[in-house]
Amino acid sequence: MQTFKKRDEIPTEYTWNLESIYSQDEAWESDFQHIQQRLPELEALKGTLAQSGSALLKVLRTRDEITEALEKLYVYSSMRKDEDTTNSKYLAMADRAMQLFVRTSTVAAFIEPEILALPQETLNQYIQQTPGLELYNVQLQDLNRKRPHVRSAEVEAVLAAAGEISDAPDSIFSMIDNADLKLPTIRNEEGEEIELTQGNYLTFIRSKDRRVRKDAFEALHSTFLKQRNTIAATLAAQVKTDIFYTRQRNYSSSRERALSRYNIPESVYDNLISTVSEHIPLLNRYMKLRKRILQLDELHMYDLYTPIVEETTDAVTYAQARDTITEALAPLGKNYISVLKDGFSKRWIDVFETPGKRGGAYSGGAYGTQPFILLNFQEKRESMFTLAHELGHSMHSYFTRSNQPYQYGDYTIFVAEVASTLNEGLLTEYLLKNTTDKAVRIAILNHSLEDIRATLFRQTMFAEFEQQIHSQAEKGEALTADTLTTMYAGLNKKYYGGEAVIDNLIGIEWARIPHFYYNFYVYQYATGISAASALVQQILTEGQPAVERYLKFLSSGSSDYSIELLKKAGVDMTTPEPVRQAFQLFETHLSQMEELLG
Repeated sequence: MQTFKKRDEIPTEYTWNLESIYSQDEAWESDFQHIQQRLPELEALKGTLAQSGSALLKVLRTRDEITEALEKLYVYSSMRKDEDTTNSKYLAMADRAMQLFVRTSTVAAFIEPEILALPQETLNQYIQQTPGLELYNVQLQDLNRKRPHVRSAEVEAVLAAAGEISDAPDSIFSMIDNADLKLPTIRNEEGEEIELTQGNYLTFIRSKDRRVRKDAFEALHSTFLKQRNTIAATLAAQVKTDIFYTRQRNYSSSRERALSRYNIPESVYDNLISTVSEHIPLLNRYMKLRKRILQLDELHMYDLYTPIVEETTDAVTYAQARDTITEALAPLGKNYISVLKDGFSKRWIDVFETPGKRGGAYSGGAYGTQPFILLNFQEKRESMFTLAHELGHSMHSYFTRSNQPYQYGDYTIFVAEVASTLNEGLLTEYLLKNTTDKAVRIAILNHSLEDIRATLFRQTMFAEFEQQIHSQAEKGEALTADTLTTMYAGLNKKYYGGEAVIDNLIGIEWARIPHFYYNFYVYQYATGISAASALVQQILTEGQPAVERYLKFLSSGSSDYSIELLKKAGVDMTTPEPVRQAFQLFETHLSQMEELLG
């Protein structure tokens, strides 16, 4: 296995090319000073944009020039920091960049309220009569959707001032979860006493030793159970915060307010929950297979994550992963593959783990840079899937930035996981088509089934819980530890009760999920994998027409609403059909696995 003791031992070809952003840190410092000097220029424009179309254009251009430069500044310093999180120089640079980001946001805060203070007719007249302002038409029309929800200047000032307070529940939970909560020790597979952590819990819950995963499950959830009243009060405060802004903004529900950010119809949320609920028998069928293969009399909640089959030990080198992914994504056409190969040769990717390097993986970059990917590649199939996933994000960024102006050169969270999950889907289908080894095929199918279970079923269960707790609070009913636990246990029974024992401790799992503080966020994981699964099937069956639609989607950025961009790609998330297509894929893979396992 490829390992390096120090970063300077890694061949340059396996490191990302941050020098393409700034060849020297002095250039970064120069840009930092320049942006600082421009902030008073933006601040001086406060109160002027209503004067004329050209005045509005000047404000928008000044803001965008500053933020475009600032984004480049931030990604460079943060990625330098991630190369070695012990490097105090880059820690300081990243912190300074973040502080400058906050200052810039504060200075620019006047823009939206001042635009919305303009009568709609005046704004339309400005757009029509001012050369250059038409570039902002999509942004400005989207802003117009907020008009019914904007209050007087005095109330807006109060709401803005309350922003820091509204972050408190999430901050408090984060401190409890990451700093104050001390987990007990458990015995590992060798009988050694090991302190349980949030990180190694994921390893222990996948252990082949049932005693280890049961101990880990009980130790973790028992610890949260002891803090249930404090965390319940914290989550209830978050929900009350959501409701406060919902009512101040004149929305009918917290969910409507959250989904309105990207203009997502509430029917998308309802269709997701109802369609997933219809397919719970399919989840039970998979759970039944899991119970049989693991040779268990009873399937418990701590048995859901351990692999059904032994993972194959064949090493997958980075070169093999790169070549396999390139072949797997060939259905996306020559242009896509040409850019993909450029990504490998032009050093988009920081490949290997080194001391101090940030863990995990992500795709980054800014409008004025090439895409970048942080990996910590291990010679396992899982790392190959991670690489394919992050390349999906980076290719989405590349095509968007290459085809859209800065104003629309990014994409929303609602579509962010589509391109990445689609790449994983194409890789799965390629491996299944080109693999005859029974053990390898089973491992690939297991990976696919677990991905859909954890993303489509589990995240939808989370979304249903989030809907329930907000609905209850909006009716004026209290959210206590007992009511939260009862609701959450009931949902686990709905989803898993057909084949699994619903252990009492699973009811407290709500207390450890940070996403419940993100205001109707998790459903987007489920819609993302559904859209990606539908697109994979279209690309593999329709061929070129589906590919052209998909590449246009990748190139569209935020030039239209996300729901409309997906429709143009061939996926209408306002209907149940894409979710059903994801379940068709799940059932196909489940049938193949059942056949292979006998």
